[in-house]
Amino acid sequence: MITAVSWIPKGNLKAVPDVAEPPSKEELKELIESGAFARNVEGSNEDEEEEIEEDGEEISEVDHAKAVAEALGKSSKSKAVSSSMEVDEVSQGLKELDMDNYDEEDDEIELFSSGMGDLYYPSNEMDPYLKDVDDEDDEEDIDDTTVKPTDSVIICARNEDDVSHLEVYLYEESSGSPNMYVHHHIIIPEFPLCTAWLDCPLKGGEKGNFVAIGSKDTPTIEIWDLDVRDEVLPCIQLGGIEEMIVSKKKKSKKQKPKFKEGSHTESVLGLAWNKEFRNILASASADKKVKVWDVATGTCKITMEHHTKEVQAVAWNHYAPEVLLSGSFDQTVVMKDGRQPSHSGFKWSVMSDVESLAWDPHCEHSFVVSLEDGTVKGFDIRAAQSGSDSDLNPTYTIQAHAQDRGVSSISYNISAPNLLATGSMDKSVKLWDLSNNEPSCIATHQPNAGAVFSISFAVDNPFLLAIGGSKGELHVWDTLLDANVARKYGSNRS
Repeated sequence: MITAVSWIPKGNLKAVPDVAEPPSKEELKELIESGAFARNVEGSNEDEEEEIEEDGEEISEVDHAKAVAEALGKSSKSKAVSSSMEVDEVSQGLKELDMDNYDEEDDEIELFSSGMGDLYYPSNEMDPYLKDVDDEDDEEDIDDTTVKPTDSVIICARNEDDVSHLEVYLYEESSGSPNMYVHHHIIIPEFPLCTAWLDCPLKGGEKGNFVAIGSKDTPTIEIWDLDVRDEVLPCIQLGGIEEMIVSKKKKSKKQKPKFKEGSHTESVLGLAWNKEFRNILASASADKKVKVWDVATGTCKITMEHHTKEVQAVAWNHYAPEVLLSGSFDQTVVMKDGRQPSHSGFKWSVMSDVESLAWDPHCEHSFVVSLEDGTVKGFDIRAAQSGSDSDLNPTYTIQAHAQDRGVSSISYNISAPNLLATGSMDKSVKLWDLSNNEPSCIATHQPNAGAVFSISFAVDNPFLLAIGGSKGELHVWDTLLDANVARKYGSNRS
């Protein structure tokens, strides 16, 4: 399945990504201890010699095979007689074939040959028909691996056959049909739940190209360098388990984790990068907490505990970058200012578990939240009252999808005001016109992606919508191919 998709602005991915250095002994030890290789190694040793213990001694599979062969060779005399007859027949056949002289060349000229040896050449370089073939192949390989400035890039978190990885797709537009393929991918140790792209220069320079990943069953936030291929370890880890401590109780042998300072203690469900303060990353967790991290130093700067159940999503305001929204399974959305984390903030009751939320990129006062009951609600923060749990009515409510299927993901179009996409567990994607706070559905799409988990409008070509779901295939919908969308928003193409 595909759990998260997002676009990287054009020109940020390195034209030819670097190849990672082989891991050191310390890094390999860290991988083994973390269990990252456990699933990959299982069942992969069929062609290797394994050490097995027998009567206290270690013998290899090769020695074991030799012992079996010797045992089989001590067969009965009756079987030996019949076997010798078969051996004589085989020996007679080999004699007729004259295998000893098989490689010797005949002095006579081959049939259909000119006698000049022109049917083959000792090397490809001597064959006139194979000139420049290798060069052409090399050029094609280089062209496939080189990221052009016009290529759109999509990052896709996927789990397949119990193996998790992050795929980097190139989306090439052309006069004909577009071309999309995986440029490279990164194996990650845990099931991914959410991602956030960031360009903070973690390795020097003016900016970088990184992705933060929150995972199931681990409190660690991993940050990977997208400009490096074949990497086996993230460049930064935020939080996580420092060590396992054995319980001192006599009857209990359970191990309890000791977490790193500032770490979440349960799965990370949501991430949001701050585009203004580029070293800042917000995280939402099943431990009911919201944290603000400085990725440059790898430390947690703020911890907020204003929810009573799992926190599913976080989002920074586009116009006031210190302002953070969070949505929870406690059926509330809370807005707080990162400069005053102890302040109670503003709270809205939404009457259902929060699936996702997003600020309107065209209006600093508006946000939308999607819910488990299939609805999407819009709010205007100017109506909020400071210091109180305001049961304010939403500006509008949309029964966007089936009531028993949650709206798992939402995405605003950054080019066309009032255009919102919603993706649902009911396997459909819809486009909504939110003009005048009177939402209307203008397009419905069935992408054959299964239950939809994540959708995202492109940054550079904002009418392309990436879609990922339970079937594990990435889809890109050119929404302008829909007549209603083209008629209403075609002028916003540029």
